Amino acid sequence: MKPRVEKLAYVPLRRRIAVPILAVVIALLIMGMFLWINLKSFSDVLTAYKEMFTWPFSPQMGFFDTLAKMVPLLLIALGLSVVFRMRVWNIGAEGQLYLGAMLTTWGALYWLNDSVNPWLAVPALLIIGSTGGALWALIPALLKAYLNLNEIVATLMLNYVAYHWVNYLIYGPWRDPKGYNFPVTALFPKTTWLPKIGGLDIHYGLVIALVIVVVIYLLCYRTRWGFQVKIIGDNPTAAEYAGIDIRTNIVLAFAISGALSGLAGSIQMLGIQHRLLHGFSPGYGYTAIIVAWLARLNPWAVVLVSFLFGGLLVGGEQLQIVLRLPVSMIYILQGIVLFTLLAFETVARYRIHFVKD
Repeated sequence: MKPRVEKLAYVPLRRRIAVPILAVVIALLIMGMFLWINLKSFSDVLTAYKEMFTWPFSPQMGFFDTLAKMVPLLLIALGLSVVFRMRVWNIGAEGQLYLGAMLTTWGALYWLNDSVNPWLAVPALLIIGSTGGALWALIPALLKAYLNLNEIVATLMLNYVAYHWVNYLIYGPWRDPKGYNFPVTALFPKTTWLPKIGGLDIHYGLVIALVIVVVIYLLCYRTRWGFQVKIIGDNPTAAEYAGIDIRTNIVLAFAISGALSGLAGSIQMLGIQHRLLHGFSPGYGYTAIIVAWLARLNPWAVVLVSFLFGGLLVGGEQLQIVLRLPVSMIYILQGIVLFTLLAFETVARYRIHFVKD
């Protein structure tokens, strides 16, 4: 009997469910090894895991901080799930997030004033931020659609352009003269702040994000355009023969993805920070890539995974306080999750069976 490896024509549902679960479990085990190397104590490793998985999800502790970090992850991952369904890769969500935050800051500080009604100011700034993200995403989209330029390289490089553009502004012309020389802008007028939900310590950006979950679900699963996107991702040649305009759909998918990333940046400014500052994003645009893939590009699953990863970020901050571990340990865990996910994705598409000699 000889073993033979065959590619499956269809991946069973149980395998598709098991892949992300196994990826997370294996990643946590590998992370435990890194923690043990740093902490030199098995009990400290257990303490680290306890802090990571209790503090972020306790209403008396870090639960609302987890929700706050969930919002940008959820919005960006929703946008990425749209464009990834076409098997086109937007790695530039971080830059689109920065552009949304930058244009929102411009609108709050230099376009609007304190006399503008908050019911008009906040929606206007959210639209400006979304537009900024969409326009930034259109650059690689057009290059991909009409010049066949590699979108991974283009989107990744534009992240650095956006990042340094924002840094130039907050270190230069937009720096707050009353900010004690820190790289921050002046505070936004309070009329531009996103209000809190009732008496809870979370803003209405969460409601906006959950509404968009429904919109993206309907768009991807209940519209003709969503069906076209799926066909393009599954078989571009068949889509072309069916008369589907691939170029237009690439541009449109990128625009939606960029708009949601820009909206995430806008909400982060209006709901959390109320000013633009250096390094305001802990890598939301990159983490959302892992969120989207772990969720299998399903909008409902994105809600759960983004909540868990929001808790992971909060747990990482707690590890810094309790065990004095660097926050980079959390980024290591995210990278391990991504690599194990890709590995299990590949393995899940094949099966081994034995044949007679």
